[in-house]
Amino acid sequence: MNSDFRPYAAGTQPPLDVPDYRGTAKRHPLRARHPMPQTITETTGPRFSERHFPVMADMTKSTNGQAALGERIVVAGRILDEDGRPVPHTMVEIWQAGASGRYDHPADQHDAPADPNFHGDGRVFTDADGNYSFLTIRPGAYPWPNHRNAWRPTHIHFSFFGPAFATRLITQMYFPGDPLLPFDPIFNSTPDVAARNRLIANFDLAITQPDFALGYRFDVVLRGRGATPMEG
Repeated sequence: MNSDFRPYAAGTQPPLDVPDYRGTAKRHPLRARHPMPQTITETTGPRFSERHFPVMADMTKSTNGQAALGERIVVAGRILDEDGRPVPHTMVEIWQAGASGRYDHPADQHDAPADPNFHGDGRVFTDADGNYSFLTIRPGAYPWPNHRNAWRPTHIHFSFFGPAFATRLITQMYFPGDPLLPFDPIFNSTPDVAARNRLIANFDLAITQPDFALGYRFDVVLRGRGATPMEG
């Protein structure tokens, strides 16, 4: 495997400080980062496996078997490196709001119906060819206090773990044709249009399940010039 990192092209990753995204004003560093050499502890552990992190690929039913409310969707794709090669055995986790735009979390006080049968978190591992797949509910949009009349587009949060904590990457997946995308400062924080559009999933009839669930493909490139934008 080629160990040479292909640098990101300018504008293809979001900056740490995004004035239109007010939350970054309090979170981005004001001083230069202090480099800390990684040791074998950070680069080789812990090992993530289904033995310790059970797979939760079907998010449409609660633990008691009751069906969640909303439109069922399949979200699937491949995790690739900068050369287009699959990244196998990677832990992929997602979390999202339910169909009404409300998270299953006590801090979410959005005035929308809560669904006791949808908890909004899932976990799978990529196969030998880098494939992953979730069955979930299409999330709803929701308001947030960034600016007047601010609404987050429909989205799903993604987390990718390599062989260690130091290799974790996080991003968000959006849906095609969402009218809120042009107004969202988080989506638009990536300056390069082509890179930004890599955050939008594609409708895929091939993974759509007949009479059951629409399918969306979201392929992810973890690094290099064609990398999917990731959160800093």
